[in-house]
Amino acid sequence: MHPNLPIAGRCAQRLAHAVSWLAAGWIAWEFFYYEQFKLNGAEGSVQGVFQPLADWLFLPAFEPQVRWTVALLEIAAATLVLNQPTRLFGAVMTMGLMGGAIFLHTLGPIGIDPYNDGAMLFKEACFTFLVAAFLAWLHRQELPVLAFRQWRRA
Repeated sequence: MHPNLPIAGRCAQRLAHAVSWLAAGWIAWEFFYYEQFKLNGAEGSVQGVFQPLADWLFLPAFEPQVRWTVALLEIAAATLVLNQPTRLFGAVMTMGLMGGAIFLHTLGPIGIDPYNDGAMLFKEACFTFLVAAFLAWLHRQELPVLAFRQWRRA
C-alpha cells in the first residue's frame, strides 16, 4: 500500500484487496469441494456428467481420464488463484474452465439440469465464471507487468 495516498485511496485499496481474497476463496472452495466427487468417481459425477461427455467426444472408454484431467486443471486453477502473484492467471484459467462447463451444459450432452436439482451445478458454473471475470478485471493492471517480466527473461 502506498503511504502517500489519501485516506479514501487507501480504503479503496484495502477494500479491493479484501474483495480479491473473497473472490479467490470462493473459486478455490468451489473447485476443491467438487474434486471429492471427480477424484473418487462418484456415481453422479461419472454417470451424470463425465460418461455422457466422454461418449459425446467419441471417447467412451476414456471417461476416467477426462474426469481426472478436468479435476487436475481445476486444482491447478484453485492453487494459482490462491497465490497472490499468480492470481490473474488463476482467474483466467478459471474463466476458461467455467466457460467450457457452461458450453458443455448448454450445447453438449450434459444439459442445464443433469441432477434435477434446479440446475444448481450450471448456476454455480455461471457464478464462478462471473467471479473469475471480476477477479481478472480487478487484477488487470498486473498483466503488462507480468508480460514485461516474461519478455525480459527471453
